[in-house]
Amino acid sequence: MVKKTDNFKPVIYQMLPRLFANTCGNCVPDGDIEQNGCGKLNDITDKVLDRIRDLGATHVWYTGVIEHGHATDYSAYGITPDNPTIIKGKAGSPYAISDYYDIDPDVAESVPDRMKEFEALVDRTHNAGLKVIMDFVPNHVARRYHSDAAPKGIEDFGQGDDITMFFSPKNNFYYICRQQFEPQFPISGYEEFPAKASGNDCFNAFPTRNDWYETVKLNYGVDYGNHTCHFDPIPPTWLKMLHILRYWAAKGIDCFRCDMVFMVPVDFWEWAIPQVKATYPDIKFIAEIYDVNLYREFLDRARFDYLYDKVNLYDTLRAVQCSQVSAAKITDCWQRIDGIGHRMLNFLENHDEQRFASEEYAGDANRVLPSLIVSSTISKAPFMIYFGQELGERGDDAEGFSGHDGRTTIFDYWSVGSVRRWFNGGKADGGKSLRREKALRGLYRHVLNLLNAEPALCDGEFFDLMYVNFNNPSFSPHRHYAYLRRHGDDVILIAVNFSDQAFSNVEINLPDLALGLYGIRQGVKDATDLLSGSKTRKTVSAEKPFTLSLAPWGAALWKFSAAKNAPARSSKTAGKEKVSASPEINTAKKGRKTANK
Repeated sequence: MVKKTDNFKPVIYQMLPRLFANTCGNCVPDGDIEQNGCGKLNDITDKVLDRIRDLGATHVWYTGVIEHGHATDYSAYGITPDNPTIIKGKAGSPYAISDYYDIDPDVAESVPDRMKEFEALVDRTHNAGLKVIMDFVPNHVARRYHSDAAPKGIEDFGQGDDITMFFSPKNNFYYICRQQFEPQFPISGYEEFPAKASGNDCFNAFPTRNDWYETVKLNYGVDYGNHTCHFDPIPPTWLKMLHILRYWAAKGIDCFRCDMVFMVPVDFWEWAIPQVKATYPDIKFIAEIYDVNLYREFLDRARFDYLYDKVNLYDTLRAVQCSQVSAAKITDCWQRIDGIGHRMLNFLENHDEQRFASEEYAGDANRVLPSLIVSSTISKAPFMIYFGQELGERGDDAEGFSGHDGRTTIFDYWSVGSVRRWFNGGKADGGKSLRREKALRGLYRHVLNLLNAEPALCDGEFFDLMYVNFNNPSFSPHRHYAYLRRHGDDVILIAVNFSDQAFSNVEINLPDLALGLYGIRQGVKDATDLLSGSKTRKTVSAEKPFTLSLAPWGAALWKFSAAKNAPARSSKTAGKEKVSASPEINTAKKGRKTANK
């Protein structure tokens, strides 16, 4: 269980309820909801949430809960049906929102009570000691958007638009005047005239399958014809979106993960976020963003709390993992975002990326430890995992619209094998998990719980040790990475090994600068490896290297006191410093014991 500290590190567990709780064991590619089934919000029980919290999570991101386009017909419940030829897959994209004010009927046990079921899930999540994150999708809507659940007096997007104009500051959409919507693939039973621009800034009537053809771009007052901005008076889209944010905030949402924020004018965020926070001061906003050059503007001006660090740390760790670049490149990551690193969101997986264990990425879930440690402990930043990551899910199914691409589908009705085995019909006890899945979950549980149990990891200072170890013959700057985290008297030396070679005697130089900056008294100290639990005496000095061992694809987190030195030993034991056992192996053993309890 997470130990409370003055400042905690958010640890986010992302899940798609539609997939997470689906117990169908014989899904067929491109199957409908009757064939393949669908997980429900009610399946995310108190027991499930307790196990997620026990894993070390502090937040749950429920992805795909707002009503979006899908092939299942719910017209009997007053929900306007979608044309299946203009959605992706049978289940549809969670980011093609068809009603911002409603819960998707697919994840409801009782369709008429879908909002009550969501509200009950929010309450259960909070009662479990977890916070709730949900998506806010501002840039585009489903091709067929209509809200049947909006409060009285709220107009639909596009209602009252002047469809004779490509752009009007009063319109919600962009119109391709005098042209029929004709994508470059067959559709039937759907007409759109004039065509609307597609969500990925495709300003023509002929999107391809690689475009976001299932969505329509929203107009925030930017004329993409002449690149002028029209923000005064406030565009209608701004007002509608602010109302949507307040609507969900009033239901107890703790955080919004905002989709593709850079495709919406920063002026909107600068205007909207402070207004939401004026009423709900504790609510947080996470931005999905892919341009490091925009990071500071979206933090300082747009007022986001956290940003995806995909194109910086994630991409670098992936390249190091796949032996495409040197581990020394990790230093560039924190330098590039120096001063704002604590406001990044770090991760190894999410719904857009390939699974770590997939053939397209690492190929083996047991190689995750160095990337996991660096991503989660390099700074005070929040850390996120994607459901099934903790079980080594490989994403090697071809589910239908989503083919064999190393990802878990977001478009199809499907069941995720590793998660289904852990879920075990709702018992959430890992009763059917494979031995390797139990061991890996135990490893994740150990690491994730350390993040808030150790103040140095959740709120400590960072010191990169690479610059004093480049010419160290026992240290490979291409496959090793080392740094310090410090909080008060607690110091943790972290070293990782991005290779399949074992290193039994790695010597890490410690500079006078770090020792003086952190007030570290030099000498022999009692030390504990937080991964393996090994305890021994370590020499901490600028004159003599700090020694440790690293297993293949392993890591070590040696914790010691800055102020205290170990008491003197007798002559019989002096100089016989114990070598740390392989942290990867020891932690896996702990994981198996934990999972079998």
